[in-house]
Amino acid sequence: MLETSARLLRLLSLLQSRRDWSGAALADRLAVTTRTVRNDVERLRSLGYHIDSSTGPTGGYRLGAGAATPPLLLDDEEAVAVAVGLRAAAAGSVTGLEDPALRALIKLEQTLPPRLRHRVDALRSATVSAAGGGPTVDAALLTALAAATRDHERISFDYKDRRRLAEPHRLVYTGRRWYLLAWDVDRGDWRTFRADLVLLRESPGGPRRFAPREPPGGDAVAHVLRGVASTAWRVPARIRLHAPIADVTARLASTAGLLTPTGDATCELETGADKLIDLAGFLGSIGFAFTVLDPPELRDLLRDLAARYQAAVSADTAGDTAGDTAGDAAAGSGADQAGTRTIE
Repeated sequence: MLETSARLLRLLSLLQSRRDWSGAALADRLAVTTRTVRNDVERLRSLGYHIDSSTGPTGGYRLGAGAATPPLLLDDEEAVAVAVGLRAAAAGSVTGLEDPALRALIKLEQTLPPRLRHRVDALRSATVSAAGGGPTVDAALLTALAAATRDHERISFDYKDRRRLAEPHRLVYTGRRWYLLAWDVDRGDWRTFRADLVLLRESPGGPRRFAPREPPGGDAVAHVLRGVASTAWRVPARIRLHAPIADVTARLASTAGLLTPTGDATCELETGADKLIDLAGFLGSIGFAFTVLDPPELRDLLRDLAARYQAAVSADTAGDTAGDTAGDAAAGSGADQAGTRTIE
């Protein structure tokens, strides 16, 4: 009996790890006959697992969704990832998920072996979230949008007092807000929508499937960030950084702007801030040589600041420029503000 139970758990783990399995492949992995596999599948079905089967040359088994939630098998890395994800969801930006995420986390941590519980506790004690400040989104809405995206179904929704019909492509979370990248059917073009402003409606004539399109530039995240940047910053900017993109990526947060490689030792940053002085402070804090491509007003400000800083370190003008130096130092503290306000 113990051997059979262990084999059932192993079979369930295999079915969860891949979408389709042939009977022969499962028998080979379990070192049993295909008849034993059939019997074990029936045992799992009796425990509440919905397992589809088909015959023929391409036949096999597939784990499907049942009427109830059966036990879920996780390996060590998956268990830690789920625990960390639940902890983030318990304090995250999805309305209504805080309490169920906390309950699920408690259940999971009660069953974790000491070695994994220690890893989760270490992550919890060593990290603190700097996220927040953005609007929350209803969990049911995100689930519905995700399902329509997965099933390639058109959606109808109200957005800023206008009815829209769209083909959803991807949900993108920037750290402050959720966005939906979709093909706007009426406008015949890609659009990025703030998820917290979407009010889903019944689609005329019921759900209609669509053939998925290639996202703009082949990168949904980059397209959303570029589009959001054009409206998020009062002062948008393009900066050439004189450093390899790998070095810049390792230092800057993804929300600081959109990075594009322009050579082995250079890259371009699309960023911005609410004020020119905040943007100047941010650029002065990143630690890389840079060239301002846009806007021209930023170049003028940097020239003025360079002259004032140079005067501040001259012995004969130290007294006259003390006030300016203090003011510029305060402006430099705007680096954090610029870095955290890049995506709205």
